[in-house]
This record gives sequence, structure tokens and C-alpha cells, in this order.
Amino acid sequence: MIYIKSFFEFMFKAASAALFGILLLIAFVVTAPMGSHEFYGFFRYDYLLFFALIIQICLLYLKLESWAEAKVIALFHIMAMGMEVFLTHPQIASWQYPQPAILKIMAVPLFAGFMYSAVGSFFARSLRLYQVSFLKLPQFTHMLCLAVLSYINFMSKFFIPDFRNLLFVWSVILFWKTKIRFELQQHHFQLPMLPILLILAFIIWIAENISTFYKIWQYPSQVDAWHMVGWGKLGSWYLLLLLSLVLVLKILGNRNSSGNWSLKPYNK
Repeated sequence: MIYIKSFFEFMFKAASAALFGILLLIAFVVTAPMGSHEFYGFFRYDYLLFFALIIQICLLYLKLESWAEAKVIALFHIMAMGMEVFLTHPQIASWQYPQPAILKIMAVPLFAGFMYSAVGSFFARSLRLYQVSFLKLPQFTHMLCLAVLSYINFMSKFFIPDFRNLLFVWSVILFWKTKIRFELQQHHFQLPMLPILLILAFIIWIAENISTFYKIWQYPSQVDAWHMVGWGKLGSWYLLLLLSLVLVLKILGNRNSSGNWSLKPYNK
């Protein structure tokens, strides 16, 4: 019985932690009929920005998210927007936003950063909801180097050879012994970190397929007809998850000399 209760508690907390992302996906589906049409001076992407801002305000007002968590998410948002501006530049064109927007930076509608913020929000809220701690977490300098190089590689691969395979190997070496410890039904569970990151990358890949199907963004090969996003994108999401996780862990918790990480006291 304890395992059944733990399962339902796990799923409820997972849905709560992913609330930002779930609401955004619902908004993608609901606003799809708007297409590229203008409504009261704004377009679909603009209304998605308004909706994302309302979600963020409500999370803070209802104290479902702390100001410290919001700051981490805002930092990830800014970094993601910088990457988006570069990768959607006409000379790069890794993907495109096919519909118009009033509120945008170059070719990137401002709501786009909130898609990455949803990932940061999930990590930040999961750590608190599950009372997560880490065992044998690598030193932050090593994790930060991996995160920074992963971020650089997203853009540098257009000018120098793509070195993501080295990043994958490095991440496995760094986190091979790292365990995630969390609490359900007053019982503690412990799992290896790497498989959890792969599962999360797969979940985001599914969300990416939903998003591209509803024309939130499109890859060049999807312009004429939609098809599933390639499996290779799992690697990109894996590296992006590492970047988000390192930021969250550095700001929201403390790591001791033994490699044990725990949350700072929650301050609403």
C-alpha cells in the first residue's frame, strides 16, 4: 500500500512541479486556431507572452514559487533568449517562428524564453516539493565548466566541429556516482542521477513534438509538412537540462566538502 500511495504522491508532485510547462502546452493547443491572424493589435505569440507572465505572477502571488526560484528562472530565461536570437538568425536558421509577433527581439517572440523558464521552474519546484538532496555531487567548478561549454557548443558548432560527444562523455564521468535522494510518504528513496536526466530529456522531446505540431516553432524540414522531431534532439535537451540544473543547484542549495547537496531554507 505504501508504494501505491508513494506513486500517487510522486505523480501529483511531478504535475505540480511541471505546472508552468503544462499550462504553456495547453495554451499552445488552445491558441492554435488563431494562426497568424491579428486580434486587437496583437498576435498569437503576443498573447502567449501575456499568458506566461500571468502564470509567473500567479505562482509568486500564491507562494507556489519563491523569489529566489524566480531569479534563477529569470537568469535561465535571459541566457536562453540569447541563444534563440543567435540560432534563429537567417544565416543560421536552426529553426524559425513561422507566425508574426509584435513583441519580439529580432526573429524571436518574447514568449519563447518562457519555454526554457518552464524547465528551470520544474527543477526549482521539484527540489522543494520532493525535498531533494544529492549525494556525491561533483564540485560546482566542474559542473559549471560543463554547463558553460554546453551552452557555447550550441552556437560554436556552426564555426568549429561539434564537440557534444565529448560533453556527453564528460557528463557521464562527472555524474556517474551522483545519486538523487527524495522523500515520499515520509520514506526516503535514492536513484542514480543520469537515468533521471535522460527520462526528463525524453519528456521534453515529447513536448517539443507537440509544440512543433501546433507551429510554435518549426525546424526547416517541417516547413512543408510536419514530422516528428529527430531523436538526435534528445542530446540537445540533455545538455540544456544540465545547464538549467547547474544554475538551480548553485543558487538554491549548498554543497559540502563530501559532495552532499541540500536545499537552503525556503524563503517565500
